[in-house]
Amino acid sequence: MTKTIDNTLWKNYIDTLELTPLFVTVSGAHLYGFPSIDSDVDLRGTHLLPLDKVIGLTVSGETFEASKIHQGIEVDLVSHDVHKYFQLLVKNNGYILEQVFSPLVIQGQSFLDRLKPIAGRCITKHHYHHYRGFYGTQRKLIEKQEEKTVKAVLYAYRVLMTGIHLLNTGRVEANVLLLNQEFQLTFMDELIEMKKNEKIAPKDLDWNFHAGQLELLEAKLDQAFESSSLPEDRDRAAVNDFLIDLRINGV
Repeated sequence: MTKTIDNTLWKNYIDTLELTPLFVTVSGAHLYGFPSIDSDVDLRGTHLLPLDKVIGLTVSGETFEASKIHQGIEVDLVSHDVHKYFQLLVKNNGYILEQVFSPLVIQGQSFLDRLKPIAGRCITKHHYHHYRGFYGTQRKLIEKQEEKTVKAVLYAYRVLMTGIHLLNTGRVEANVLLLNQEFQLTFMDELIEMKKNEKIAPKDLDWNFHAGQLELLEAKLDQAFESSSLPEDRDRAAVNDFLIDLRINGV
């Protein structure tokens, strides 16, 4: 956790918004373990719309977004109503899992303690498709760059490592430093240091080397999918019951 992640600071920021979240966690570069000095802070979470706002013909406020400078730090917050959030959860969305299981909790720990066991039963081998698709998009972005940036390359490593680890263990881990205890990529610490200090595309980034390394991890992701013992389907019933309980009884 870096100096920019201060629970009190961000709780105070959330209090200034027209939002009462069920939980808020930190995502993005801070979660992934390679924030730069000037990295913005990505906050993600969910909220519960009042019943009278969701039973009519028109539903508004399902997604709340705020992007501001708070005490000199750029912060981006996105929160979905529980219905939309839970729909994403049961669609094998890796981003949602990473938010729920983020260790950087700004508020809502007691709600997360209820949600995590249910979210854990929504981890399936088909999360492979999320990470495979994300990597494909990231790889295309890198290929289009005239000068390859360390940030783009690190994001490609991060998504492959997270996907492989998830398929092999059933556990969510998005921090590259922790993941590398398993993968033992000897160049990772240096790459992260380059990212933290990067202002322009570095001339000394060996893209041919990293392209080869990424292709090896890509193959490992495919292998992990084929051999994964994770379930084929998620526990939609548990998610549905939890949503109904929240709508009727509140938090």
